[in-house]
Amino acid sequence: MAKRTIRDLPDAALRGKRALVRVDFNVPMDGVTVTDDTRITAALPTIDALIARGASVVLLSHLGRPKGKPEAKYSLAPVAKHLATLTTHPVRFVASTDDDAAVAASRSLAAGSILLLENTRFLPGEEKNDAALSQALARLGDVYVNDAFGSAHRAHASTEGVARFLKPAVAGLLMERELQYLGDALAHPARPFVAVLGGAKISGKIDVIEQLLPKVDQLIIGGAMACTFFRAAGLETGQSLVEEDRVAMAKALLARAGAKLLLPEDALVAPALAAAGAHAVAKDRIPVGEAMFDIGPAAAESFAKAIARAKTVVWNGPMGVFETPPFDGGTRAVAVAMAAATAAGATTIVGGGDSAAAVEQMGLAAKMSHVSTGGGASLEFLEGKTLPGVAALEERAN
Repeated sequence: MAKRTIRDLPDAALRGKRALVRVDFNVPMDGVTVTDDTRITAALPTIDALIARGASVVLLSHLGRPKGKPEAKYSLAPVAKHLATLTTHPVRFVASTDDDAAVAASRSLAAGSILLLENTRFLPGEEKNDAALSQALARLGDVYVNDAFGSAHRAHASTEGVARFLKPAVAGLLMERELQYLGDALAHPARPFVAVLGGAKISGKIDVIEQLLPKVDQLIIGGAMACTFFRAAGLETGQSLVEEDRVAMAKALLARAGAKLLLPEDALVAPALAAAGAHAVAKDRIPVGEAMFDIGPAAAESFAKAIARAKTVVWNGPMGVFETPPFDGGTRAVAVAMAAATAAGATTIVGGGDSAAAVEQMGLAAKMSHVSTGGGASLEFLEGKTLPGVAALEERAN
């Protein structure tokens, strides 16, 4: 059943009211400078929509991993300053979260204004989903809006607990978009449906492989995790990363998947990541003293052709060490193929994390149907798991 969103709220629920919005402003920082504001700009449509309907907006977010106590380097104060450059609405920052000063600041906030409170993870009860903290946070608003898909897989006080004490509890526009794209891709994909999985380890993707295998028409495996499948097929993998304890599992998956599973037919190898002399070899010709750091050009071409035939593509995980050229070629080939597929009418979804970082870095994010803001959350969603921050929201009446 679909979740209620801010679109479902009557104007009376927002006009003159405080909208307590959980956002995901866990952004990359260089000292006090925000180096990537993608997650901040992704939340602006929800903030603007609430203000347009007469609400004041109180924002909650975490930043980094401060272990339940204040740490200056994880303060959201610089994020508030950056937010102020992205919106015409007044932005205020208060260096507390759950105390009387925060509540007073929320109550004195004029309609059309934004208040960003301090890092929720400065509070020891946040990650424990403490009920008392959840109740304290509920005092900060008249309606709860979760727009933090990137944190929805965590049952924390600000993502799940507060929704039990502050009603209505609904999804924001970003959360709605994430659930719509990922949910429709799994439940009603236009076919052919192709999933592209990469990254270093098969262990982190076992559940998503199991979930997707019966649903997709083709499952493409790239990245270092392909090496575990190579080993399972009896091939030499040299110094490549192989999860020895997952080889038997990979062997069983190869047998079950049959023609559905597409592995790289070649690899870009080198003696070491920093070494010169990267060269492409067939998958059964990886030298004993070298390692695979990217898929090869033949694999990039065959993966691109499979993507071009698709009507729905979901991608999670890079094809190689894309941060280090020349090992970015495979990831770039997949990104370019997905952009072309989008232009041809396919639905293309990039599942957050490194894949999202790669398409942003390559300037191709706008050419995808949807780039998820949540790496871990999108992966758990694709695994078929219930996301606590989503489950806590109210269901839309039929």
